[in-house]
Amino acid sequence: MSNLPACPQCNSSLTYEDSALYICPECGHEWSKDQAQQTDAADQPRIIRDAVGNELRDGDAVTVIKDLKVKGSSLVVKMGTKVKNIRLVEGDHDIDCKIDGIGAMQLKSEFVRKA
Repeated sequence: MSNLPACPQCNSSLTYEDSALYICPECGHEWSKDQAQQTDAADQPRIIRDAVGNELRDGDAVTVIKDLKVKGSSLVVKMGTKVKNIRLVEGDHDIDCKIDGIGAMQLKSEFVRKA
């Protein structure tokens, strides 16, 4: 069997290679090898790491490594605050959590360390 990617439009496995393009004989769609590599990279699960490079997973406990001001409030999340049972989400702020005394928040992984 060949290792050619399936057609992104009709998911046919009968694709073939023609110089710098992949071609689907069923629907006639043509796409470049660069597009196929980008699609493969997008299918990979996103790995989120903390400030020191440890991989984070749902349910982990983390510690805040710097004082963080809560936007729209006078509250501050102090350095050393332990946050339990995090949930990883897509976006700029990639950690969803609840912090005692503050409530539901979103944090950036660059400001936490795995506990």
